[in-house]
Amino acid sequence: MKIGIIGAGNIGATLTRRLTALGHDVAVANSRGPHTLQDLAEETGARAVTVEEAPREADVVVVTIPECRVPDLPAGLFADAGEDTVVIDTGNYYPRPRDGRIDEIENGLPESRWVERRLGRPVVKAFNNIYADHLSNLGRPAGTPGRIALPVAGDDPRAKDVVMRLVDELGFDPVDAGGLDESWRQQPGTPVYTTDKDAAGVRRALAQAGPERTEEWRA
Repeated sequence: MKIGIIGAGNIGATLTRRLTALGHDVAVANSRGPHTLQDLAEETGARAVTVEEAPREADVVVVTIPECRVPDLPAGLFADAGEDTVVIDTGNYYPRPRDGRIDEIENGLPESRWVERRLGRPVVKAFNNIYADHLSNLGRPAGTPGRIALPVAGDDPRAKDVVMRLVDELGFDPVDAGGLDESWRQQPGTPVYTTDKDAAGVRRALAQAGPERTEEWRA
């Protein structure tokens, strides 16, 4: 597949490395410009592009930037993307150390629903509850006992299926976490966040999650 990645931090760079190794055609962008991504491009074979170029002709676009930077993305970012382009949001709201207060999220709007509204495109939430190092190194073949599972939330069954197949390719069991309005179940502070559970454990953790943000994760 053709995959555009917007953001080259820990998760973005890890996905660039892993997805190119799997044979996908990856274009990676960040806010500082393609010239800052030459080392990553040379290492992986990915193409370093501008943010505006990343979604063009892509089958999948991964948005993996701080929540506070989402409103700074170019207007009309997906104007040249196909209607079937799948958009993945890997982000988390970290109000105290990074993002500052976002009132809608503080008032109960799921993080990825907030991102979706800013992007003007439906999103699938995935890859937000695992450490980048674990995403890089702990993938295992399907059927391996104790294989780590990752929740995937979204409203479009086709888009969610695309993302779940990518999760499996990367070496993790995908777990359908429901629609995007249920994606709060995998936000920071919930039982599934950074806990590396298997599929049964992820399902239990999602069911045990409560809708109130814990104090640590509030502004």
